Amino acid sequence: MLKSFSRTLLGAAFVSGAFMPHAFAETSINALFMAQAAYSEADVRAMAEAFTKANPDIKVNLEFVPYEGLHDKTVLAQGSGGYDVVLFDVIWPAEYASNNVLVDVSSRITDDMKKGVLPGAWTTVNYDGKSYGMPWILDTKYLFYNKEILEKAGIKNPPKTWDELAEQAKIIKDKGLLATPISWSWSQAEAAICDYTTLVSAYGGDFIKDGKPAFQSGGGLDALNYMVTSYSSGLTNPNSKEFLEEDVRKVFQNGEAAFALNWTYMYNMANDPKDSKVAGKVGVVPAPGVAGKSEVSAVNGSMGLGVTTASKHPEEAWKFITFMTSQETQNQYAKLSLPIWASSYDDPAVTKGQEELIAAAKLGLAAMYPRPTTPKYQELSTALQQAIQESLLGQAKPEDALKGAAENSGL
Repeated sequence: MLKSFSRTLLGAAFVSGAFMPHAFAETSINALFMAQAAYSEADVRAMAEAFTKANPDIKVNLEFVPYEGLHDKTVLAQGSGGYDVVLFDVIWPAEYASNNVLVDVSSRITDDMKKGVLPGAWTTVNYDGKSYGMPWILDTKYLFYNKEILEKAGIKNPPKTWDELAEQAKIIKDKGLLATPISWSWSQAEAAICDYTTLVSAYGGDFIKDGKPAFQSGGGLDALNYMVTSYSSGLTNPNSKEFLEEDVRKVFQNGEAAFALNWTYMYNMANDPKDSKVAGKVGVVPAPGVAGKSEVSAVNGSMGLGVTTASKHPEEAWKFITFMTSQETQNQYAKLSLPIWASSYDDPAVTKGQEELIAAAKLGLAAMYPRPTTPKYQELSTALQQAIQESLLGQAKPEDALKGAAENSGL
């Protein structure tokens, strides 16, 4: 009798709404991440497990795709409401905001968040005065170098300009230390645009001026000419035209590159003696500048976490995002991606063992140059990728390839 009465009361409570359903049932949220660079898949899973332990009523289903599939997977899933939380690149907020893909979370950003996060990190998630998530991966590309190879070549300091990089690579090649000393990620993908942007920033170029393409002359053309010269001179690994960042990392770790442009995560992975032949010989500096134009160069390669407008559980999704981007979580995993929190850089637990990287980051992160902020970014990027590939393969002169890209950019 007592059991029956209790059951009736419980049923009535549900009907009246006195009890919230999630107090009795686990809420599941789906989160989409990338399976390359920055945090490893194992680390993201460990972070999610820690979140679930602290929030046992929320289950997180993780999905990982290569970076190249992240954008399309996010957009295509909107119709089915497939994801609650998505990782997004700094280049996408304009498009996602215009197409109502991400929730405007401006009202959820606390004063502590605003004060504590590095100012530059907010550019990752902001568009038109609104915030569409929390910055998570604060990143730029650095110039990595093999200290032992430079020493054998009689080179005392890493290059400070891109011309010096070519000169040092030639010394290494001429001395027979390496046939192709430089490795880049120039596959026909976004990776090539990140390398190109780094060079555009060095040469003081513009992508867009007065709403129209401007990369086909000035610094934009200088940047592509540099890439083509480096490739045709034999100083650059010829497979760079097919490489993504992970390919560059593997080549560098095998001791087959004296110089490589890559993201933060490579520093500690290349210094791991379990997987790397060059552990303990890895140097890192900001990407070089151009005499008379820049001291260093850098691309904004940061990424954020946002709640999709299709999410049926936005509260739980935001709770997960604030956990993943919290200072405590980020400090714990600072060996793969540097924290977004300013005070983390004074924490010995974060800086120990990667002082050289932190020193490079202070200069590189401050010089981050944006890829174009436009809702038509995907179209523009695709056109530029094709122009770079055609130029490297000798199918078109850089100026002609870039003119073609400007015409096909959608701008």
